[in-house]
Amino acid sequence: MSKRTGKIKVLIIDDSALIRALLSEVLKSHPDIEVVGAACDAYEARELIKQTSPDVLTLDIEMPRMNGITFLKNLMRLRPMPVVMISTLTQEGAPSTLEALELGAIDFVAKPKNEGGGALERYRDVILEKVICAANANVHTCAELRAVGGSKIEVDSTAKLKYGFLCAIGASTGGTEAIKEVVRVLPEYCPPIVVAQHIPETFSRSFAKRLNDAARVNVYEAVHGQPIEPGNVYIAPGNAHLRVALNGGAYYCELGQDEHINRHRPSVEALFDSVRNAAGKRSMGVLLTGMGADGAEALLRMREAGAFTVAQDKASSVVWGMPGAAVKLEAAEKVLPLNKVTRCILKQAFR
Repeated sequence: MSKRTGKIKVLIIDDSALIRALLSEVLKSHPDIEVVGAACDAYEARELIKQTSPDVLTLDIEMPRMNGITFLKNLMRLRPMPVVMISTLTQEGAPSTLEALELGAIDFVAKPKNEGGGALERYRDVILEKVICAANANVHTCAELRAVGGSKIEVDSTAKLKYGFLCAIGASTGGTEAIKEVVRVLPEYCPPIVVAQHIPETFSRSFAKRLNDAARVNVYEAVHGQPIEPGNVYIAPGNAHLRVALNGGAYYCELGQDEHINRHRPSVEALFDSVRNAAGKRSMGVLLTGMGADGAEALLRMREAGAFTVAQDKASSVVWGMPGAAVKLEAAEKVLPLNKVTRCILKQAFR
């Protein structure tokens, strides 16, 4: 990707005049961002895109005449560009937001609310971070992920799962689709896999269901005390750390709402450190696409404890923040494109 020069040009698309004004105020407060326009619907947005050539769009899901999902489908087919969805963070809104990510949106953020008590200031920091991240994201990788349709992977019937093997996966921005591509091709009898994806509390159940519908394995939103067994994938609930506990030679899910780690709950670091403690050399850590560095140092600790460690490569990552940080630390034994990650997990898991 070529290095960006000049300000990030942002076009706001929302049917609410209040939301357009709030977003405009937030974005204009950053010296490296220029708001080039604000559209009240998809038709006005289409004309403004032609006139202003924005670097990033913020896009509301619920709009009159043409909703955000339909607009996004057309946009990604005709003129792919970084999009941050403005979403209602509710269980009802989760499927539409996850569909937007599947269609190629880089990320999403909650609709702003002027609630006082520093809420707008916190919102400002989040949306500025996400818009800047989107401006530098690999949009072509999103398109390639949507086009992936590789066949399911089979395991030789004579292969045996290594005793006590456990795989942990961590991801953030771009991770919902990356995780889906890893899980979707797993054979029915796969090693147990635990996952920490940065996701809101109201979205993780829908995310787990979406994965379960796409895969041959069972995918669960993890429950406290749930046994961790082969043939299953366990997703950390939003707003809870997922850790692995070892009891009587068996692994169990342990959920906690203790302090955020690296600004996140669930945190990849919390999961990776617990897997290192519970499974040691019998474990594997995989760090996929994501903004920031959560999990990178913990992946190094896993490697130092004898675990096999993998980071997604830059070319296949939507955002090479977390895996890139791991590579810089030499935490990853292998750096792989996304389409080789599942086979690598199975190679390590079976003997």
